[in-house]
Amino acid sequence: MKNGYRIFWTDHALNELKTTFDFINEHWTQREIKNLAQEIELVVELLSRSPKIFPESSSKKGIYKALVTPLNTIYFRVNGNSVEILSFFANRKNPSKLKAE
Repeated sequence: MKNGYRIFWTDHALNELKTTFDFINEHWTQREIKNLAQEIELVVELLSRSPKIFPESSSKKGIYKALVTPLNTIYFRVNGNSVEILSFFANRKNPSKLKAE
């Protein structure tokens, strides 16, 4: 990324993203899927430019959260010039299932 933060997805976050898309592919329209993909791209672009504009998690120091949609949140941490996406969390899940470490 030019003059920005490099974005890295953990395997855990990629698995959650895949699970989310598998689910919505069965239950949503292609238009809704495209809209979600665009929202993810927008948030990732913002992360690559200014990750600390997003709030820090109240329960985990050094972990930030970026709301993608009311149903999905990206949890991440900043390491030098990179952003590590730790979780693509479906907000309808039980919060105790969040693994963002």
